[in-house]
Amino acid sequence: MNGIIRLCCLIVVLFTSLSSVAEELPVESFSQLPRYEKPALSPSGTKIAYLRSYKSPEVTVLTSVDLTTGKKLHIVQSDNKTNKTNWFEWANDKTLVVSVRFASSINGVDAMETRLLAIDVDGDQPVQRQLSKPPSNHKIGNDHYSQFQDDVISFLPNDPENILIALDLDTVNLPGVYRLNINTGRKSRISRGKLNIRDWMTDRQGTLRLGEALNYKTGEASIRVRIGDDDTWHKLFEHNSFEESGVTPLGFAKDSNILYYTQYNGDKKALFKIDLTTKESTLVFEDKDHDVDGSLIYSKKSNDVIGIYHRNSEGGRIYWDKSMGNFNKSLMKAFAGYSAYLTDFSADENVYLLYTENDYTPGAYYLGHRKQNSLKLIFEQYPALPPAELSEHKLVSYTARDGTKLEGYLTLPLGTKGPVPTILHPHGGPQSRDSDGFDYWTSFFASRGYAVFRPNFRGSTGYGYEFSQSQMQGWGLTMQDDLTDAANWLVEQNIALKDKMCIVGASYGGYAAAMAAVKTPDLFTCAISFAGVTDLKKRVIRSYDYTNSRLVKEQLGNDFDDLEARSPYYKAKNVNIPMLFIHGEDDRVVDVAQSRVMVSRLKSLDKPVEYIELENGDHYLSIQKNRHATFKAMDAFLKKHLN
Repeated sequence: MNGIIRLCCLIVVLFTSLSSVAEELPVESFSQLPRYEKPALSPSGTKIAYLRSYKSPEVTVLTSVDLTTGKKLHIVQSDNKTNKTNWFEWANDKTLVVSVRFASSINGVDAMETRLLAIDVDGDQPVQRQLSKPPSNHKIGNDHYSQFQDDVISFLPNDPENILIALDLDTVNLPGVYRLNINTGRKSRISRGKLNIRDWMTDRQGTLRLGEALNYKTGEASIRVRIGDDDTWHKLFEHNSFEESGVTPLGFAKDSNILYYTQYNGDKKALFKIDLTTKESTLVFEDKDHDVDGSLIYSKKSNDVIGIYHRNSEGGRIYWDKSMGNFNKSLMKAFAGYSAYLTDFSADENVYLLYTENDYTPGAYYLGHRKQNSLKLIFEQYPALPPAELSEHKLVSYTARDGTKLEGYLTLPLGTKGPVPTILHPHGGPQSRDSDGFDYWTSFFASRGYAVFRPNFRGSTGYGYEFSQSQMQGWGLTMQDDLTDAANWLVEQNIALKDKMCIVGASYGGYAAAMAAVKTPDLFTCAISFAGVTDLKKRVIRSYDYTNSRLVKEQLGNDFDDLEARSPYYKAKNVNIPMLFIHGEDDRVVDVAQSRVMVSRLKSLDKPVEYIELENGDHYLSIQKNRHATFKAMDAFLKKHLN
């Protein structure tokens, strides 16, 4: 009798196990490109444009819809291989201005280029024009032309047929400013490139008022402004970008003599405004615990600043306009348990777009009408992901070996108790940080039964100047120790199984994963590096071909012996765990050679390594088949080594 009972129990266990496997969500549910992205309303609110991803053929299509008639136009098709829609914006109700990005080679150096299009969408078929293209006989020296032709600095509010654009037509990397007619493509120069100004800014009326100057060799930087009708470019702020933090101009108020900017107030970045006529600065907003590093929020109706985006606030926004603040609060109340973000408005602010998400619910867009008091769902980004199958994130803290308190986001698979196989998932950048909200990588890992921890290690942004500066020539040092301490903490807290931990990262996170395999070879069970740096020396040498060479050397260092000591490639003999490397062959951020040399070195040492090179792949998994291939490879690798 007891034997029969034990057999029945075994059958139940097997059946339950098989059922859970059968119910596992397909990899493609997570690795599918977002179905809809970046919706934007026309000024009247009667049209909407958005990016739509398709499975067959694998393309992304910029589409516009007339909300009154339902007429749909497919405007620009991108294969995300040879070209990609970079951004788009309504110039007026008739015309969209569209930036297209593509990989190229300039004088034998890998580069990225952009072009600008104007597309009319008021007829039965879209009408397209390329803008900003220099004449074929206009070249600086023998082979220069403007690499970036999409730097629009103002959609002139009172001149819907023209925009202001920055182009380096006269001096390489020193852009002048041109008025460009979006109907004819004709342009006239407003200002010649000068004073080492790399970026320009207009006031809210479209008048050229500010320039950010930088000397690439010395690091000398300044903010120059025109005051009133004076044509003189006055030096307002200055600093050396290699030695100290400076001022970041965010934009003008409707009053063109008021400029908003961020600057460190003690150790944390805060928001200020300055009256250009009196040079008197006023503190507008600060957060004692975090940097204020978001952009300004403008009212389309009043054309004035009404708030600022701030990640560490409820709803991610701080409004000082009471009307908009109250409206935002009412939406947050209606979507309790979700983050609700107002993303766009019509010119009269009657029609609006709302984006919602939470940790376990992928993003969705709603179209609202304030006068009609209506709100309806229009787009879901990941419709194949049911919220009931996903996990929430918990903000936790741990203490590093030197006593520093660090934060991170812990995601546990549904229904788990006690220690489980775990993934340490450091973010990229490293000048970035993790936060709450839906994340398709994290949700995928958790759906497979793994706990996921995303630490904001030193070098992450948002925690003050000293904290972020840890990444300057600090790769592989304290930043890496913070990850080691996170892994040990996960074991101590009975979250992670000690012999079932994998470190998985992309970009800088890919470097950190590879570095963990050589610096702490017995800590992790396996490691995955997507588009990661493995040879810091090669990274610095490669930067010599680019204008930001000095910045790269300041960030990583220039002592070759030290760079080798902090590079996984030169320590490959220490590896004793299985490793998976994935890299796009057309990556213009981290060259594919960074993975190739590491994999070759590991193979020569007879180390357990797998490598996947993604055809036409970039740094962002923009191509659908590559995203599927990456997630399928990670899924198989993790199941092999963690289960």
